[in-house]
Amino acid sequence: MTTFGKTSALFLAPLILASSAVASSADGAHQAVAPAAEVLFKIGPLPVSNSMVTSWVVALVLIVAVRLAIGRRPKLVPSRAQAVMESLTQGVLDMISPIVGSRVAPKAFPLLVAFFTFILIQNWSGLFPGVGTITLNGNPLIRPGDADMNMTIALAVVANLAWLYFVVRYTGVKAIMRDWFGNKADKREVPLPLYAFLGVIFFAVGFIEIISILVRPISLSFRLYGNVYGGEKLLHAMTAICKWGLPIPFYFLEILIGLVQALVFTLLLSIYIGLLTNHGDGEHDTAHKSGAPAH
Repeated sequence: MTTFGKTSALFLAPLILASSAVASSADGAHQAVAPAAEVLFKIGPLPVSNSMVTSWVVALVLIVAVRLAIGRRPKLVPSRAQAVMESLTQGVLDMISPIVGSRVAPKAFPLLVAFFTFILIQNWSGLFPGVGTITLNGNPLIRPGDADMNMTIALAVVANLAWLYFVVRYTGVKAIMRDWFGNKADKREVPLPLYAFLGVIFFAVGFIEIISILVRPISLSFRLYGNVYGGEKLLHAMTAICKWGLPIPFYFLEILIGLVQALVFTLLLSIYIGLLTNHGDGEHDTAHKSGAPAH
């Protein structure tokens, strides 16, 4: 067997196994994916759902994987595992730096790379063998965390609290108010009556901006939940049509959608931060090099 054949077999084997696992449970009671996560057990008054268990496992796997790949200290000559981790982190850093600005990128990077990695693995967790077949108390033990509205709302709330911290910390309240409600027109280039009229317009636009900010948690959470939950429904529907083979192409589709949704969430949060923190980075860098004060 050629190297390409071996690689293809290794890549397709988990998908075939996962498809078989889903097919074996198609005649069971849990063919459809419930909109809400199922409660497996309770710890005191706290109900523990299958999406919570999956999220805990994903977080634990990520922590252990990073520790095993990096070790206690990064090596000067990286191993393959360390090289993969460095490529991932450097790729995310290169992606967000032009968006959030050079001042904020080092501070926002740990949060953004954590969001990207956690959401990506959560999105792909529904493709693992055993989803829908392993049960506890009659309920599926594994459910992607992002197929639970509670998880996506929590991610959106954390993301917006992080946005608030970064923009207040690195922009300031006065600059934020000026950006939202200030007159963007140049007083030297427009007549005074027009300048005053534009001031009223920009002030009203500021309230629209506030409304759009308040809607962000809703859009972030519903977008992520809808795509992941819809993917789970799609896989179950294709399995109901034909148990063997038909779901496999849709596994590839879900791999792509999982990656895209992790990128979308991370990039949107980066854009939200950069809209207020990335003003004047070029001037600041140029002034720093020339020794002149930045305006």
